[in-house]
Amino acid sequence: MGSHMAGLSEEAEKGGVNRALNRKKLGFLINPIAGMGGRVGLKGTDGREVLEKAIALGAQPWARERALEALKPLLRLKDEIELVTYPSPMGENVALNIGFSPKVIQADLREATTEKDTKRAAKAMLDEKVDLLLFAGGDGTARDICSAVGTSLVSLGIPAGVKIHSGVFASHPVRAGELAALFLQRSIQRTMEAEVMDVDEEELRREIVSARLYGYLKIPHVERFLQRTKTGSTGNEKYNQEAIAAEVVADMSDEFYYLVGPGTTTSAIMQKLGLDHSLLGVDLVWRNNLLGKDLNEEQILEKIIGKPTKLILTPIGGQGFLLGRGNQQISPEVINQIGKGNIIVVATKQKIHSLNSRPLLVDTGEDSLDKNLAGYYRITTGYREAIIYKVNSL
Repeated sequence: MGSHMAGLSEEAEKGGVNRALNRKKLGFLINPIAGMGGRVGLKGTDGREVLEKAIALGAQPWARERALEALKPLLRLKDEIELVTYPSPMGENVALNIGFSPKVIQADLREATTEKDTKRAAKAMLDEKVDLLLFAGGDGTARDICSAVGTSLVSLGIPAGVKIHSGVFASHPVRAGELAALFLQRSIQRTMEAEVMDVDEEELRREIVSARLYGYLKIPHVERFLQRTKTGSTGNEKYNQEAIAAEVVADMSDEFYYLVGPGTTTSAIMQKLGLDHSLLGVDLVWRNNLLGKDLNEEQILEKIIGKPTKLILTPIGGQGFLLGRGNQQISPEVINQIGKGNIIVVATKQKIHSLNSRPLLVDTGEDSLDKNLAGYYRITTGYREAIIYKVNSL
């Protein structure tokens, strides 16, 4: 009997060792400063000076919260996978707080991390032979990881930046976690090389959109989980944009303040009014007068609290995001102040057709608000022309 029990114990021990050897490795990285420039209207946080300015304006980190959301669907696998991460703000704290016991790669990090830290961390993940690198950040973070490891690793982005043009991100943090879990369980094995795009932030602040392809990352491929690459407006949309502008301006009321979001379609409205404006920022209009140009969240709230206000938005081409990509100044607090019923959506017919019947999307960072914003909206597509179209939360 004793010999039989010893044999069982030995087999169980071998089974445990084998399971440990077969465990998948998940690399987990956070760019702690990603997205900080959004609500304060800085269109990114590339560079030390911009980061310092963002902090001076009261910017708060939010990549941590986005990364936390992504790890939640993976918690059920915490005994089946090994989570490998970087110290403190680059992943360790979030992993520990949610209940993982991560392997932490030792590194000497300063209080404010840089792109060099991201690149070193990605290379360390390659050395660790992780099966999937899950990272929280924006296009700049994706660009750094691409520079460090290229397509040598399977990677997946958790959207946490201001400008997210690349096709290497999940559409929402929770979707990133769900897709990562399926990939690590081998329920999904297909991968593809997706574009890493980034824009020059200095030119962006001068109202010039100069997007460039920096390379590719290999990502797990299931279309319903992924964010599409941003596409720009084409020259033949100009007439359609002018028709939309004529319709919106004709319906403007002196009773309301109008908060005008970024985009070429909304820019046509400002041009029709004959007002100076920011192509990529958020402007405020009242009675055909410009009350504020390129406003950040705090400035918007100061000007509209207690005032009846309408919000004019246009979706991002190719992606279909109405909120949460490139317009984080329009925060949950701003939206709650304005109210769902005062949101005006405008889009060219070409932009709507390019969605191939996929719904428009909202990702404000607050799930309850996103669910409340979901539904059917009237979208102005021309002069005296409109369609009813669905908006989904993620």
